[in-house]
Amino acid sequence: MTALEACALSKRYHSICALSDCSLMIPPGSVTALVGPNGAGKTTLLHLAVGLRRPTAGSIRVLDGLVPGSPGALRGVGFVAQEAPLYRKLSVAGMLHVARNLNPVWDGAYAVGRIDQLGIPLNAMVGALPGGHQAQLALTIALAKRPRLLLLDEPLAGLDPLARHEFLGVLMAAVAADGMSVIFSSHVLAELERICDHLVLLSRGRVQLAGPVDAVLAGHQVLTGPSDRVTSLPATMAPIRIAQSDAQAHLLVRTRNGREPIPAGFVVQPAVLEELVLAYLSEPYATALPGPEPASSFGPTR
Repeated sequence: MTALEACALSKRYHSICALSDCSLMIPPGSVTALVGPNGAGKTTLLHLAVGLRRPTAGSIRVLDGLVPGSPGALRGVGFVAQEAPLYRKLSVAGMLHVARNLNPVWDGAYAVGRIDQLGIPLNAMVGALPGGHQAQLALTIALAKRPRLLLLDEPLAGLDPLARHEFLGVLMAAVAADGMSVIFSSHVLAELERICDHLVLLSRGRVQLAGPVDAVLAGHQVLTGPSDRVTSLPATMAPIRIAQSDAQAHLLVRTRNGREPIPAGFVVQPAVLEELVLAYLSEPYATALPGPEPASSFGPTR
């Protein structure tokens, strides 16, 4: 069973390649962090998953094989864009009425109850709401569809810390209650580390990492030791980032199995998700580890 599966997925906009040969599988019930720099292809991937775009090559399926944009997928997939599609000149109640008429599945009692719980007046004009309340309204509309898969494209952009905290609280309460899958694109790495159990890292239109967060972290280590011993690292360790002075080196390495012998003089620490993501985004990627990758591997997709 899968929440989303892509195979050799590519998308071009004329001469621009937004995604290139991307293959990944996201399991059901997961909360997936979709991370990458601007222009990495995150929004394109979400638009393909919701059916707003069509692939140039390859395939993408949601909810155990449904074609994005098909009737079954439209019923089961919710989407919150970065620029929430809200009608600013409508009241909150009017916006909920429009959403009810646009969605074949709609839980009106949930929508009204959630808005009341958030303290948002139903007679308030959408355009007059603060940014945090507009984001909560967009999330409430998506959740009232009772989706099996929820796609969120930078929903925290522009929100202050309190609004982000409240947004994530509502989201995780819904995940706990309904068991839906979530794919969450964001640059706010600290929040993602707190709520996500799966990771997809895009850069230059390609999948660089994909897998459960625990497995991704377990497959990386931070080493600190003498600079002159860096070349003695085992061949099964791929340096992702090296910060080096004449005397000391600080390395983030990707390992085959986490049990490689460590060169004398090096201290090993576990990898932290934010440091790992930033390393992959800011440095040239290490070449693939030699030899065949195991079936559970999450390594860079070339």
